Amino acid sequence: MAFGIKREELVQWKKEVENGEIAFLTHYWLDHRFPSMKTVTKVGCCDVEKLVAWGKKHGLKREWIDFHEKYPHYDLIGSFQEDILKAEGMLEQLNRFK
Repeated sequence: MAFGIKREELVQWKKEVENGEIAFLTHYWLDHRFPSMKTVTKVGCCDVEKLVAWGKKHGLKREWIDFHEKYPHYDLIGSFQEDILKAEGMLEQLNRFK
């Protein structure tokens, strides 16, 4: 379950993904499989090969892509989330939810 973001933020993320950009969206998240994780960052791009290349740069595997509808994305949690957001200069995404 996702919460803590505005509809406009989700609409903007979807637009960027559809336009073939690497797009980031962080939000609060509850999932019984990961009880200690409170946030997730979705990194998406409709150009799957571009997304795979971006992921490879950060040690992510193609198999980890969530091919959800028309918004393929990686779900970043835990140390992957923090390390990648730091590397991408996007810590404001994570700091907003701490």
